[in-house]
Amino acid sequence: MQKSVRYNEGHALYLSLVARKEGTKRGFLSKKTAENSRWTEKFFALYQNVLFYFENDQSARPSGIYLLEGCTCERAPAPKASAITKEPMEKQQHYFLVIFGHDGQKPLELRTEEESDCNEWVECIQQASYSDIIIEREILMQKYIHLVQIMETEKVAANQLRTQLEDQDTEIERLKAEVCMSLQPNQNNQEEEDPDIKKIKKVQSFMRGWLCRRKWKIIVQDYICSPHAESMRKRNQIVFNMVEAETEYVHQLSILVNCFLRPLRMAASSKKPPISHDDVSSIFLNSETIMFLHEIFHQGLKARITNWPTLVLADLFDILLPMLNIYQEFVRNHQYSLQVLANCKQNRDFDKLLKQYESNAACEGRMLETFLTYPMFQIPRYIITLHELLAHTPHEHVERKSLEFAKSKLEELSKMMHDEVSDTENIRKNLAIERMIVEGCDILLDTSQTFVRQGSLIQLPSSSERGVLSKVRLGSLSLRKEGERQCFLFTKHFLICTRASGGKLHLLKVGTLSLIECTLIEELDSNNAAGQGFSHLEFKIMVEPPDGQAFSVVLLAPSRQEKAAWTSDISQCIDNIRCNGLMTSVFEENSKVSVPHMIKSDARLHKDDVDICFSKTLNSCKVPQIRYASVERLLERLTDLRFLSIDFLNTFLHTYRIFTTAAVVIDKLVDIYKKPFTSIPVRSLELFFATNQGTWGSDPLSNKSPRLCRKFSSPPPLSIPSRTSSPVHCRKLSLSSPIMMKTGALDLSTTPPSSSAANSPTSSHSPSISSPPPSSTRPPSGFSSPPPTATHSPSLPQACWVSSPPPVSTTAPLDLSRGPSSPDNSEKACDKEFIIRRAATNRVLNVLRHWVSKHSQDFDMNSELKLGVISLLEEVLRDPDLLPQERKATTNILSKWTFHMHSVCLCLQAESPRAECFEFLSAMELAEQITLLDHIVFRSIPYEEFLGQGWMKVDKTERTPYIMKTSQHFNNMSNLVASHIMTYADVGSRAGAIEKWLAVADICRCLNNYNGVLEITSALNRSAIYRLKKTWAKVCKQTKALMDRLQKTVSSEGRFKNLRETLKNCNPPCVPYLGMYLTDLAFIEEGTPNFTEEGLVNFSKMRMISHIIREIRQFQQAPYRIEHQPKVTQVLLDKTLVMDEETLYELSLKIEPRVPPA
Repeated sequence: MQKSVRYNEGHALYLSLVARKEGTKRGFLSKKTAENSRWTEKFFALYQNVLFYFENDQSARPSGIYLLEGCTCERAPAPKASAITKEPMEKQQHYFLVIFGHDGQKPLELRTEEESDCNEWVECIQQASYSDIIIEREILMQKYIHLVQIMETEKVAANQLRTQLEDQDTEIERLKAEVCMSLQPNQNNQEEEDPDIKKIKKVQSFMRGWLCRRKWKIIVQDYICSPHAESMRKRNQIVFNMVEAETEYVHQLSILVNCFLRPLRMAASSKKPPISHDDVSSIFLNSETIMFLHEIFHQGLKARITNWPTLVLADLFDILLPMLNIYQEFVRNHQYSLQVLANCKQNRDFDKLLKQYESNAACEGRMLETFLTYPMFQIPRYIITLHELLAHTPHEHVERKSLEFAKSKLEELSKMMHDEVSDTENIRKNLAIERMIVEGCDILLDTSQTFVRQGSLIQLPSSSERGVLSKVRLGSLSLRKEGERQCFLFTKHFLICTRASGGKLHLLKVGTLSLIECTLIEELDSNNAAGQGFSHLEFKIMVEPPDGQAFSVVLLAPSRQEKAAWTSDISQCIDNIRCNGLMTSVFEENSKVSVPHMIKSDARLHKDDVDICFSKTLNSCKVPQIRYASVERLLERLTDLRFLSIDFLNTFLHTYRIFTTAAVVIDKLVDIYKKPFTSIPVRSLELFFATNQGTWGSDPLSNKSPRLCRKFSSPPPLSIPSRTSSPVHCRKLSLSSPIMMKTGALDLSTTPPSSSAANSPTSSHSPSISSPPPSSTRPPSGFSSPPPTATHSPSLPQACWVSSPPPVSTTAPLDLSRGPSSPDNSEKACDKEFIIRRAATNRVLNVLRHWVSKHSQDFDMNSELKLGVISLLEEVLRDPDLLPQERKATTNILSKWTFHMHSVCLCLQAESPRAECFEFLSAMELAEQITLLDHIVFRSIPYEEFLGQGWMKVDKTERTPYIMKTSQHFNNMSNLVASHIMTYADVGSRAGAIEKWLAVADICRCLNNYNGVLEITSALNRSAIYRLKKTWAKVCKQTKALMDRLQKTVSSEGRFKNLRETLKNCNPPCVPYLGMYLTDLAFIEEGTPNFTEEGLVNFSKMRMISHIIREIRQFQQAPYRIEHQPKVTQVLLDKTLVMDEETLYELSLKIEPRVPPA
């Protein structure tokens, strides 16, 4: 039956004219209207299977058309008299009904005055519906199918009979041969054979047959139990699962195309389109093509299944592979398509239309974003399937090589897709930030601008106003509200914005800071600090623009961890941009030294080798990221003079325990500092001093090298204050002094004594410089000489001094014709040696600064490592050639030991205040103290416990004690909630307790404590409480709706999709659910090996692990400002109030016994 027709108005008019003239049946009928249920007389004309009706018999244009194919027509009883009293009836009317076969179409009610006329119309319409023909066709089709089945059965029977006849012919021939043998001369002897012998032969024949059958049965059973048969069964099962998955995937694509793409295309062509065709193309790029491609692949898979058990699939992948490149455009466009879809949803008409499409039963409650995400995982799914298939495919199998080739091609395609997504992700991040800024920001349109971090900081007033600020004023809410700034750090710029309504940002007048013009001062002088209580949280950025007046920006971090993270990243970015830019400018001043774009354009730096492999993804330095590498090459890259990458440093320092030890890393740093020429590979030095004539050892340098050496290490400050006027004093440090802590406080950040500290390596304030007179008898490296006096301290072998280099004449022309034995050439060789030594020192200090400031837990648990780093730093301070900025950097790293953080544990003493009952504690008090406890437990987890899936091992308590404590704390809190509810005997009190705990969970949600939300909701979902129907019946509807919302937020559905989205949009402090991250880490650990078959470190896996650890540490480092209340925490930690699961269930059965079945 035809479900839809294409309407042609001209053809319809022509058929209406023919119907009026030559119609099978014509005449006036009364038609019941659907609007007011009244009867109106119309002129009807029936032609073939189309029924036209006109206003009258003179109308040229029909008022309506009915397609009668597949309908049924029958007489209908007359309505009751009461229903028709309103219309005067002269004669009795005869009714009939036309019922259409289309879904949703109402039946047509007609009537005539004559019974014969009614019967004629019914008969004509019944004939026009072709119902008899359709029924006859169905009957014939059933007969045809039956005959086909009979034919197939007969064919099978004929084949069986043919096989039996052939077997019988063979048996007859065999029997004939035996008869011929029996007719030979031995026939008489056989006739005289003893009957006992015949019995024995029969028994022997029976035993031979039994043994033969038993032998074959054992052979078959052995094969069934053999590894080969088991492997084949698993292989077949993988193929069957693959077909099922492909069927489901094609079904999902068909829903995407048929329920969303095509309807939206039609909507875009309407008079008032809710969406444009361009937006539809952007959202559904290549979706229809992907569906057609996989429909073909699916048909091929189903055809191969019919040939089971012989399954040949490799040629299907050979056909599929060349066409999978369309996935590249889809994946590259995926993030943009979601953004376009989100923008389109702002249109109410489109949002309403989309919800209508999503309510389709075929969608099963899934949103459009879900269907757009399915193709993202198809290529990795194919790779996993082929990996499993190859694991159960013998090496001599005919498909082995083809499947391996298909897997390698898919991996290459997946790698390219991943690299392109990573490359465009940074651009999209920058554009998203640029759209948030009301005034716009042109610097974010630079593709080389890489996002580093963002967060909220407080901008303090200028130095003239800060003198009148007190500690109370600084900590007040008004100042925090007035001075709160949203800050964004990029590799080249630092942006400072203020919040506006609607989530928008306003860029400050001096809010765009170019890092090449900035100098960072990490520790301010105590005399200038705005209040002693907050001096350790301040840092200053001094800006010296070339075409304007210098100014400074003082920012206040919420915690010392946040300050350490910000200052480390800002300092690293400044070092990156200055190292790259200054080294380029140094070598460009010499005509014989060519550094073509330094790093990016030199392919030799990123060429794959036997011990290193690169991907196309670019890191923060805009150079390709390492995919696989040996441990030696990773250590070499860590100390390479040409590379300064925050991404690599973070990844290496987070995961180095997997493939090496801290002792090896520190030994490598020591070697680079002490012996840079023997420790640095020759290829690094050759590329570091790339020339047109040869290697670095024989290249001349210009006579400007002493000035350039100082310029390379760090640019000289614009103004150098004298010793007496310098605001920064040399600080004496004692590494053995005890760390002062507030033992009674529960605050997550302790306040150390205020003291002045040396500036960072990028500080513009340098110690006094002593300039000796020029001398021709200076030492070979002669850029410094000790001053007449020096101040020593227990931890600093020398005071902060450095002498400036002697004046160098720049008027003499450079003579390139002189040989290497000339004095100038020997001096230039010393210049190169000095550059290498200073670059090596600078690199070692950069690594140590990052290690100490952002990974201090390594030194808490390894005293030998701490002593080794201190020894190295003290040796650096004793270097007579140390430059001023290097000395400041070394002193600054040592100063971090004094301000080192220690975890503050919650200790409940015997003299603690008396614990109160739950009834006297408010929901706010409980939520705040639960949040405080959860955050203390969460932040105490060292990041090394996240490596190696130690929480899943047998000795997990020894390997990951803090993760186990976190899990135990979660269970204890959940048990406490359930136990407290079960302590009430009456139903009303239990319902009140449930409502109170859900209020606590909602406050935890407002405090971003999603771990606490899950603790409470999991307790309420326990069988002991969930089964209390009478109690839940007393809980109000609003509370039940609140519980549903909370459960939806922390639901594990879709790998915690809702919780991840919530965490992405929330600002720290926050306590996430740790199990979500442990699941991600377990997935990464199990899905990818740590080492390749060649023994190389899988650094891509290390990068994924480091990304998750950085997200965890981001939440660990942001503290809560909640006052500790011992009376509440004592109740929450009291284990005597907790009942085990069995006791809870027994009490639940006692409170509400089971209802016996009816």
